[in-house]
Amino acid sequence: MENYKKAYIAGGCFWGMEDLFRVRPGIVDTEVGYIGGLNEHPTYPNHPGHAEGIELTYNPKETNFREILDYFYRIHNPTTIDQQGNDLGSSYRSAIFFQNEEEKSIAKEIINIVDSTNRWEGKIVTTLEPWTRFWPAEPEHQDYLVKKPNGYTCHFERFDTFL
Repeated sequence: MENYKKAYIAGGCFWGMEDLFRVRPGIVDTEVGYIGGLNEHPTYPNHPGHAEGIELTYNPKETNFREILDYFYRIHNPTTIDQQGNDLGSSYRSAIFFQNEEEKSIAKEIINIVDSTNRWEGKIVTTLEPWTRFWPAEPEHQDYLVKKPNGYTCHFERFDTFL
């Protein structure tokens, strides 16, 4: 695990994002949780300002941050503020939590690429937020759609690659 990297993103309900990313080449682990908010030890009923996010552990020999963001923009609607499907509120915002200036620069580049394709109606509203701390969600939320295959999700592949 010492050579693996982590990426932190949010794009609506964390269940659907985790389910799609878990099978991507190079992704070795996924965990859903809360990031970017006001309180410590957030919970599902109490996570003010936190996004429902996902921590992706990946093998940089098999994938990279650019490819992760490319897929991110293919599986959620990044043009709606604080909304994904029927889910409303800042918990469901589109966000990239960058850990360094290189990730921030890559995120800006990918946003420009996605915007320039005009595949989405409207402009990208994804926030770029500095990584703070990722708080894992409760066990019942981890691997939720594996446990409940007919559970709610608004995530699906909409486009071929932007890259």
